[in-house]
Amino acid sequence: MTSAADNSPIIRVRGLFNSFGEQVVHEDLDLDVRRGEILGVVGGSGTGKSVLMRSILRLRQPDAGQIEVLGLDARSDDPQARRLIERRTGVLFQDGALFSSLTVGENVQVPLKEYHPDLPDSLRYELALLKVKLAGLPAEAIDKLPSQLSGGMRKRAGIARALALDPPLLFLDEPTAGLDPIGAAAFDNLIRTLQQALGLTVFLITHDLDTLYAICDRIAVLADRRVVACDTPANIERFDHPWVQEYFHGPRARAAQHARDRNDPLVDVP
Repeated sequence: MTSAADNSPIIRVRGLFNSFGEQVVHEDLDLDVRRGEILGVVGGSGTGKSVLMRSILRLRQPDAGQIEVLGLDARSDDPQARRLIERRTGVLFQDGALFSSLTVGENVQVPLKEYHPDLPDSLRYELALLKVKLAGLPAEAIDKLPSQLSGGMRKRAGIARALALDPPLLFLDEPTAGLDPIGAAAFDNLIRTLQQALGLTVFLITHDLDTLYAICDRIAVLADRRVVACDTPANIERFDHPWVQEYFHGPRARAAQHARDRNDPLVDVP
């Protein structure tokens, strides 16, 4: 049986206001992220996609507004609430943000050491190995440094660390940036597989049209300092807004659609 709480948004943002000096990035921004969905967040340069994510994660203090995560006040000064939110959210930043001097396994164990300091070292290693394999990496990758991995493998290592504490909520910032079309498609498949297998809710910032159509249940469009639309990909592409029309129906979008229609990888798109 599904309770009323299960139907409530896992993330709820109301009246968010963010600014840098006189530059207003967000003004009266509202957004709901539904439990169990993959939400793609798109917008032009300077619309504050990463600022929104960082505000939700408490990495940036907004000027005003309400943010609830997992039913808790994300702007609260209550250390217990803050720690619970941190423990139940996994994050993959665009550059992976791995510690370069630590092996993949040691990177994955960082959150385990912080939140489960009493675990034996052997058990932490086994848990890290499980996450490495879950992220689609070979077992031997656990003892490699980030510099010894390809870009795609580093992103998978970042996913392994993000999933270390089995969080229900996963944040991804441009996860396919810098990957070739085949690698990007494989990473999309990984995200969808993990989301379905683990029951994750995914907040995904991306510019990749193929990612939006391949795995996103809904798309939130940032423009004019707020979320101007949040709907399924099919409905969003029909939304009457200049940026949306250019993004989903411009030359690059038509090339992406042509590649999908031919079932070919997207290559040589200007």
